[in-house]
Amino acid sequence: MKKDIILTGDRPTGHLHLGHYVGSLKNRVKLQNEGNYDKMYVFIADCQALTDNYDNPDKVRENLREVVLDYLAVGLDPKKVIIFVQSMIPELAEYTFYFMNLVTVSRLMRNPTVKQEMIQKGMEESIPSGFLNYPVSQAADITLFNTTLVPAGIDQEPMIEQTNEIVRKFNSLYGETLNECRILLPDNSICARLPGLDGNAKMSKSLGNCIYLSDSEEELKKKVMSMYTDPNHIKVEDPGCIEGNTVFTYLDAFCKDEHFPKYLSEYQNLNELKSHYQRGGLGDVKIKKFLFNILNEELKPIRERREELSKNMEYIDKVLIEGTEKAREVAKENMKKFKKALRIDYFD
Repeated sequence: MKKDIILTGDRPTGHLHLGHYVGSLKNRVKLQNEGNYDKMYVFIADCQALTDNYDNPDKVRENLREVVLDYLAVGLDPKKVIIFVQSMIPELAEYTFYFMNLVTVSRLMRNPTVKQEMIQKGMEESIPSGFLNYPVSQAADITLFNTTLVPAGIDQEPMIEQTNEIVRKFNSLYGETLNECRILLPDNSICARLPGLDGNAKMSKSLGNCIYLSDSEEELKKKVMSMYTDPNHIKVEDPGCIEGNTVFTYLDAFCKDEHFPKYLSEYQNLNELKSHYQRGGLGDVKIKKFLFNILNEELKPIRERREELSKNMEYIDKVLIEGTEKAREVAKENMKKFKKALRIDYFD
């Protein structure tokens, strides 16, 4: 049976957060360690980051290495995966250019992820064409490396769908050349789209409602203690609602039975904790402290590895340079096949 080629990446517009971690990073590390793949690529999507940060390139530049620090801190191993920089693979821009002929503007405007981002960023009347073509660029990233599997959050499903539409259109016109791919979502559906601290539907750097992997223990505690709960749960004795309660959403994502003997021994499991909260007599502060202990246990080793890695930024650059060189070699070879299919390999 043919093994998968895996590709995934992140925009360097800030440090990676808990939503990235449960939505994709944990899956990447799991896939890497299982080893059941042909090649695995993880890239820094700096070109895509510039589509809505074109007037602030320093923001992208400053966060490039920060994202790599997050990658290595969670357990990605450059000996097992190829970590590269998007802008340093010129073939990606060329793929994007040719793919633009296969997609209509109206189809791009209907992409749910693009529509949501446009609203969130206030771009309804003045959307840059580069941002509108974000799904086309993403299709280029995926297809250039013959990707078959993309670990990602649920918000990326429309992007994968559009990628496969482009692949089918290309293959129907020019012959079977490109692979279709499939998305790999987190096992826990809660993790597929972790809400923000404020109860917003999505944890987002631009909304400022994130817990970052690089947050200190003090920062983590402050953020957890400020999380949105049930606004009607004013007194401890009041019955509380767990639906839409961000603290319980995070507990659904992170809590395990073994956490109770360590941090909240009067309960056996999360169902008991929920029942007590719903009937009243359990305060928000208590459950927030419980959640803090769980999250701190998860993030402490990541935080410590990140701090150690940050002392050797030459190594971070080495990882990027070597990974990009490996990715470029693959890109050059696949571009030859692509141009042959397009009948523009004039002198080969």
